[in-house]
Amino acid sequence: MTRAAVFDVDGTLVDTNHLHVVTWWEAFRQAGHRVPMHAVLRAVGLGSEDLVARLLGDDRDKDEDAELSAAHKALYGQYFDRLPPLRDAGSLLRRLHGDGWTVVLATSASGPELSALRAAIDADDVIAATASADDVEEGKPAPEPVRHALELVGAPAERAVFVGDTVWDMRAGRRAGVRCVGVLCGGIPRADLLEAGAEAVYDDPADLLASLTTSPLA
Repeated sequence: MTRAAVFDVDGTLVDTNHLHVVTWWEAFRQAGHRVPMHAVLRAVGLGSEDLVARLLGDDRDKDEDAELSAAHKALYGQYFDRLPPLRDAGSLLRRLHGDGWTVVLATSASGPELSALRAAIDADDVIAATASADDVEEGKPAPEPVRHALELVGAPAERAVFVGDTVWDMRAGRRAGVRCVGVLCGGIPRADLLEAGAEAVYDDPADLLASLTTSPLA
């Protein structure tokens, strides 16, 4: 029976969370909103609509949401040719593949952004499938992205582990019934990841790779 190692991408395999913070902050600034960067960081990992709602509130002018999202995409797109992978991200995926895990990505990215992220990871030969924002009605922390990732490879929740860097990842994984592993490289504190459902927390992909034999992915 298939066992799946499901990975978030931004902040987990590619060092992009703070690029998202800066480009969302600038998108909000251009639209006349003062949103502190620490608040943006806490919202990274949500889909665009949910992120805007969390930062501007339900009483915002919702007609502006699409413009904010488009501005963020344009600003963030300037970095597509140089997105930096986190240490040993590709090596971790290849090791897991070699150990018999089916590697799947579950991300809110899609289109050219997803292509740029996959190019940064440089491990397409071992990635079996990708569940993107275009594939589900609700993003994280809803369980749909993780469940869809498992459906793509035919893996049951009890034989899956989800690795992510935000509380939204941990909550989505727990709601989907899978074991969750957190990484600190996205900028979210260890205590927050544990409280949200992480079974174990590592510094980054390199730390998880070095600790693999004693991790939930052993």
